[in-house]
Amino acid sequence: MTVHSGLTDLSGQVALVTGGAGGMGRVITAELVRAGAHVVITSRDGERGEALRREIGADRVEVLTGDLCVRADVRRLAAEFSRRHDRLHLLVNNAGAHYRDRRLTVDGVEAHLAVNHLAGFTLTYLLHDRLRAAAPSRVVNVVSATMSDTRSVPLFGRPRPVPLDLAGVTDLRELNPAEGFAPFTAYARAKLLSTICGYVFADRWQDEGVTVNAVHPGLVSTSIVDDITPAVLTPFRSLIHSRLLTPEAGAAAALRLATDPGLATVTGRYYVRDKEERSPSVSYDPATRAKAWQLSADWAALGG
Repeated sequence: MTVHSGLTDLSGQVALVTGGAGGMGRVITAELVRAGAHVVITSRDGERGEALRREIGADRVEVLTGDLCVRADVRRLAAEFSRRHDRLHLLVNNAGAHYRDRRLTVDGVEAHLAVNHLAGFTLTYLLHDRLRAAAPSRVVNVVSATMSDTRSVPLFGRPRPVPLDLAGVTDLRELNPAEGFAPFTAYARAKLLSTICGYVFADRWQDEGVTVNAVHPGLVSTSIVDDITPAVLTPFRSLIHSRLLTPEAGAAAALRLATDPGLATVTGRYYVRDKEERSPSVSYDPATRAKAWQLSADWAALGG
């Protein structure tokens, strides 16, 4: 499971990795432990998380079980982490999901938005004091280049960035509505919001020693690929996976942002693997940034 041997010594540091028991998450977790960090992971499946803990090192990994689709669970996870640790040196918002149909969470929010944006935002928002106490500390948001091109088969024509219009939106439950719903677009919009709000966090915390960056790890062979693959290409699923990056290769991009000493003060950036890129133009609009952050902060601050 080794990704690269040049990780900085992380002895004495505490990391939190969402979705740490599957796909890229287990690689990120193992590598951070190998570098000396104490790693706390979130996992919806407690047994799966415990199996990884035993595999990597029972004394170096903690498992917090909860459903990132549920706001109360996310708030509980943040509270449990805070009770156990007074500092957080590294937060990797790695968890992600793609659904073939539209579904609402128990909170009434569209599921792509809940998992791919609100879960990570809420943890970041609620763990601010722990990140600040550990400064210099880092937040890495794993996002997706689909926000810059929502074509499921990007072979012909020009890239089609995901649309985002927050004018008149008063509650995040209004986003990704049933009318005109397209799963791939809903997924991309959630990743775009994660990126946008990461920029705002970076601006707000730039003098606190907390950096916030986003990374698209590349097209990685995970279960999400099966969900986004058009039905006509299903017979070629094995061939598609064989052409994609391994979870180890994808994890390397996130680990670089999380541990590279040369990036210790870099903040508010978006990377496609190891190259800095521009996210969709709407993500640089001040009004959109302010509205996205406020809507998300209102959601995260609510109890229950």
